[in-house]
Amino acid sequence: MGTCRAGFNSARALPEAIATVKAPHASQPFDTRDRVTSFRFQPSRPLTGHIRVPGDKSISHRSLMFGALALGRSRISGLLEGEDVLATAAALRAMGATIERDGDDWLVDGVGVGGLLQPSAALDMGNSGTSTRLLMGLVASHAITAVFTGDASLSRRPMNRVIDPISLMGARFEPSPGGTLPLLLEGIEPAVPVTYRLPVASAQVKSAVLLAGLNTPGVTTVIEPVPTRDHTERMLRGFGARIEVGKEDGERVIRVHGRSDLKPCDVIVPGDPSSAAFFVVAALLVPGSDLVIENVGLNPTRAGLIEVLRAMGGNIKELDQREVGGEPVADLRVRHSVLTGISVDPALAPSMIDEFPVLFVAAAMAEGRTVTSGLEELRVKESDRLAAMAAALTGAGAQIEEREDGLVIDGTGGAPLRGSANSRTKTHLDHRIAMAMAVAGLASSNGVEVDDTAPIATSFPNFMTLIEEACT
Repeated sequence: MGTCRAGFNSARALPEAIATVKAPHASQPFDTRDRVTSFRFQPSRPLTGHIRVPGDKSISHRSLMFGALALGRSRISGLLEGEDVLATAAALRAMGATIERDGDDWLVDGVGVGGLLQPSAALDMGNSGTSTRLLMGLVASHAITAVFTGDASLSRRPMNRVIDPISLMGARFEPSPGGTLPLLLEGIEPAVPVTYRLPVASAQVKSAVLLAGLNTPGVTTVIEPVPTRDHTERMLRGFGARIEVGKEDGERVIRVHGRSDLKPCDVIVPGDPSSAAFFVVAALLVPGSDLVIENVGLNPTRAGLIEVLRAMGGNIKELDQREVGGEPVADLRVRHSVLTGISVDPALAPSMIDEFPVLFVAAAMAEGRTVTSGLEELRVKESDRLAAMAAALTGAGAQIEEREDGLVIDGTGGAPLRGSANSRTKTHLDHRIAMAMAVAGLASSNGVEVDDTAPIATSFPNFMTLIEEACT
């Protein structure tokens, strides 16, 4: 499996690494400025035919991590090869796992639970909050020390929601001011099992605690007052972990038994519903569209957007419903529809939290008013997505009221957005802002200019290609 290389092998050396990596982020407001690419998305012809979106990002991250903890070789088909997932692969390689491409698949030779090695350099997470938070949990119950760094956008995102429960298990943290990256994590073995009740609905926090529990003697318990996406529980069971999921006093309770070996698996990654969302909304908004999006994962904890768009009048049908690797999958046929504004139930937020930017675009062209609430989580994503989308859609000609926990949007009644031809969307290095406003451009009268499309590669490398394919 390889051996621990010389380098950052002591807690004393690592604080110096934090000081070293802070400077570039402070002096470079855009880490990707050498490849900034603005683009004007013009009014589109109807979206037709069949397309297939990349693999699910959440499942791709986890398949690499669980494969790295298994004893033996796992094969992953359909892995999302975006920058976020590749950052996870690089970090796992740095800690001893062997990960390589084999044709269209990826092979992972794991080191076993408890087998992670000391990384010899800081772990660069790029723009990936999922990589950072889940790997923090993974490292926390190993006797190794690691520095986590990220780009300018990720370095502004709070990590305290993971630091707090993992600290209870015995790991030690030295974050930057505000609980951000760069961050030093000193793991502990054996860690202490905990029972942790999530203060906010977060699949990342839940997963971090469960991953720390894999190498912790005893039973680690997470209590979810509000259910979140359950890929971690489904996949851990598939990899052979001892995990129990049930309900107690109306709350979801997950227990993982530590120090059990994981077995290698062959994983087939379904299409990412968060990526499909942009094409679903584009097809609903652009007149004449009739588009089939193949192989979309429809896990109930991820399908809130489809429910909301149907409630607004969206014509979305599920074809060839099936199960792939324990996940429900279908092809989605989407046809142009006149949407009607609604009040979105805040209880749906955890099942569509990443899809709200593009939902705001749909609402901006609906008939009547759409009200969203309970979305404070959007203010601490890659950007403040409430403020960013309010500004972007206002610039595109929409009527928006920004509230502390959501947006109120008065739609155009199906008419295209008519913003100034000179307006320019600020994406704030946020891939979902860029793609949501690309969809707004396709459904506009004057087009929408996006200041930087480079961040799209973090989650959807072939986004531009698929737009051309669907609109041809």
